Amino acid sequence: MTLTEEFAKALQTAEQGGDVSGLLTLHAGDVTLRNLTQQTWEGAEGAREFWEAYLGNFEEVRSEFSRVQEVGGLGVLEWVASGRLPGGREISYRGVSLLDVQDGKVSAFRTYYDSAAFVVATPA
Repeated sequence: MTLTEEFAKALQTAEQGGDVSGLLTLHAGDVTLRNLTQQTWEGAEGAREFWEAYLGNFEEVRSEFSRVQEVGGLGVLEWVASGRLPGGREISYRGVSLLDVQDGKVSAFRTYYDSAAFVVATPA
């Protein structure tokens, strides 16, 4: 099993139970994480903050992976996440996450997704 495959399984476990510790063991000590914001999270504490904030955005979430591949130190996860936001609104959105893999750990994580799914349309 590749690290990217382990990562996908660990993410699903974290989503199901709310505990990110298994996911964090796959990150290098100097990992960097980025999403669509301008912020970069760094190191073990940054990774914990990133993943706990991710889970905190939902009442419930589940990622399903249509592609999990790792070649030459690059892991690719293509996915659809669905669940409920705080307040109960259902959500489903697509994205791609990239993992830089070095020495058996995730050294960098970047994720790109359909952020429009989070916007609530207001009546005109």
